[in-house]
Amino acid sequence: MATIDEEMSQLEKDIRQLKIEYDQYFGGGRKRPPTEIEWRIETIIKRYGERGGEMKFGQRFRYNNLTQTYAKYKDVFRKKLQQKEEGKVQRHFGAAAKAIEAERAKAAAEAHPATPQPTSFRMVCSEPEREADKVDQLYQAFQQAMQQTGGSIKQSRENFSEFVSKKTKELQKQKNCREVEYVVEVVNGEVKLKALVKT
Repeated sequence: MATIDEEMSQLEKDIRQLKIEYDQYFGGGRKRPPTEIEWRIETIIKRYGERGGEMKFGQRFRYNNLTQTYAKYKDVFRKKLQQKEEGKVQRHFGAAAKAIEAERAKAAAEAHPATPQPTSFRMVCSEPEREADKVDQLYQAFQQAMQQTGGSIKQSRENFSEFVSKKTKELQKQKNCREVEYVVEVVNGEVKLKALVKT
């Protein structure tokens, strides 16, 4: 039978191994989470949780440190698993790119706390000069989509208005229609602005 010190060393090794295997799992290198090691760790923790009185001060101190480390890891793994199940896990970037991505998402969330990031926005107009509100909404949706993908709009609000006005008249003349629908959407990480004829 293993001594308490041997069991603690095994526990420490298992916790380290668990972290490595979970990182592999989240990185796509493993098909299943490492439940076997997790079960082994839980068993040892439970056993010594009930036999705390048998441990010397140093052993109890080591045991407490290990259980705290495990609890901390477990919380991180649980959150990551939840994200994976909900399909929110981002593709595997380098650490620097991940940090930039997180920073960008945070800034976007702070700038527009109540606005969910749209994947597509639609607006129909027939006289853009008289429908400034609609053109404003289109400009904001376009700007938001650009920020979401890490870009920025080169045009000013005025230039954008002129473009919409010109494009609308052009299509009305060409296609002999009254209304033009503008669509802002993100396709494969790229922002597209389309003008469609409403028949």
